[in-house]
Amino acid sequence: MTNPILAVIGAGPAGIRAACTLAKAGYRPVVITEAADIGGQIYRKLPTNFKRPPDQLYGSEAKKALSLFSEFDRARSQVDLQTETLAWNIFNNRIDMSTASRRGHLHFDKLILCTGAMDRIAPIPGWTTPGVFTLGGAQIALKSQGVAVGTKVAFVGTGPLLYLVASQYQDAGIEVSAVLDTTPLRHVAGKILGLLAGLSTTARGIGYIGRLLRAGTRILTGITPTEIVGETRVSNFRYLNGGEALSVECDAVAMGFGLKAETQLADLAGCEFHFDHDARQWLPTIDDHGRSSRPDVYLAGDGSRIGGADVAELTGERAAISVLQDLGHRDFEDRARLIDRVLRRSWRFRQALDKAYPYPDTVAEWVKDDTIVCRCERIEAGELRRSVDELSVREVNRAKAFVRSGMGRCQGRLCGLAGAEILAGRIHCPVEEVGRLRSQPPVKPISVSTEQN
Repeated sequence: MTNPILAVIGAGPAGIRAACTLAKAGYRPVVITEAADIGGQIYRKLPTNFKRPPDQLYGSEAKKALSLFSEFDRARSQVDLQTETLAWNIFNNRIDMSTASRRGHLHFDKLILCTGAMDRIAPIPGWTTPGVFTLGGAQIALKSQGVAVGTKVAFVGTGPLLYLVASQYQDAGIEVSAVLDTTPLRHVAGKILGLLAGLSTTARGIGYIGRLLRAGTRILTGITPTEIVGETRVSNFRYLNGGEALSVECDAVAMGFGLKAETQLADLAGCEFHFDHDARQWLPTIDDHGRSSRPDVYLAGDGSRIGGADVAELTGERAAISVLQDLGHRDFEDRARLIDRVLRRSWRFRQALDKAYPYPDTVAEWVKDDTIVCRCERIEAGELRRSVDELSVREVNRAKAFVRSGMGRCQGRLCGLAGAEILAGRIHCPVEEVGRLRSQPPVKPISVSTEQN
C-alpha cells in the first residue's frame, strides 16, 4: 500500500504512543482529539494562562507525563494533529468530524481507536442534587483549574480512583468528610495474591489509604448508599453500614464506581463486542495485539479494556506495531514480544483489580422507583421497571424505544450500564442477557450551524 492514510482517534497515553510509533516508522498519522492539546484525561494539560508545576499537576506521574510529552514533541513534525475536533461517526472507511466552525471527513486505510474511558456511576437517590460530581470531574477541577468541588467533600464509590482523588483533595487542604467504599474490606483482602502481580501499583494505593488514615479521615468499607440529601445543594450523605443507618455532613459528593470504556465509535465502525464478566460491561473484541474484527480497525487504551495509563501506552504502541506489521514491516518483532510479555503480566493484575473492586451488583436494589436514572430525558427507575412488568421489555434497546432511557444527548454513555442493571434486576436475569445499547451517530451533539467542508 503506497502512502496509506493512518488515523488515530484520541490523544491520551495510548494515542500519543501509537502516533509516535507510526511516525518513527516514516508515516504521517492523523491524530484527532476533542481536547485542546494532547494528554487525555490523566495527563490533561493546563490552559495556556495557567502556571502550575508538573509535580503539582500530575503528582507521582509527573515524570511519565513529561516523558510522553517529550516523545510527542520529537515526533510532532511527522504528525498531523487535529485538536478540538470531534470524530462523531465512522462509516465504512470514513471518519465524520466536526470542529466549532466546520465539518469534514477523513478517509482512512488504517484506524487506531484510542477513545479512553469515563467514570462509571450508580444512580444513588438524590444524585442529581447540585454538588454531586464524578470522581473524574472532581479530579479535573482540582488538577486543571486548582478549584475544589466543595469545602467538605464526601467520596463515595469503589476502586483505586476513589482513594487517589480523596488523597489529592486532602493534600490540597480540602476537608475530606469521609471515604465510603461499597466493597467490603474482606472481599479486597481475599484478592490480595492477585493484586501482588502489580506490586508497585498496589503499594501506591495502600499509600493513599495510609495518608488518609494518618490525617484522621474516616474510611468505611462495605457500605450501601441510601440517599444524597440537599435542597439547593448537597448537605448530607446517608448510607447503611452493617445494617446501621448513618450519615455524614458534606457540601459536595464525589462518586465513581470504576471506569466505563468509551466504545461508541468502535460500535459504529462495526466491531464485534463481548461481555466482560470481571469488568461487568460490554467491550470491543480484540486479539492480544489490538486487532479488532475489522481488518483495518485497531483498538488501544482504556477504550478497549480498562488498564490505566501505563497499560494504555503499551497497548497504543502494540496496536501501532500491528498496523505496521499488517503493512508489511518486519522490524518490530523483538519489541512486540517484549510488550506482549509485559502486557500479559499487567492484564493478570488488572483482572485481579476488577475482581477486588467490582461494580456493585446490588445497584438495582438500592435505586428507588423515583430515582432518576437517565438524566438527559429524566427517566426514573420505576419507568424502566414498569416497562418490564407492563410491556414485557427484556432488552435495553426496547426499553430505550418505549421509555426513552438513553435517548438523550449522551446516548446512554452515563446511564446505559446502570439502566441495564435495573432491567436485569427486575427480570431476574444476568445483566448481559439484556444486551447493550446500540450507538447512533453523532456520538455527541454537534452544531447544525457548522459549515460543511
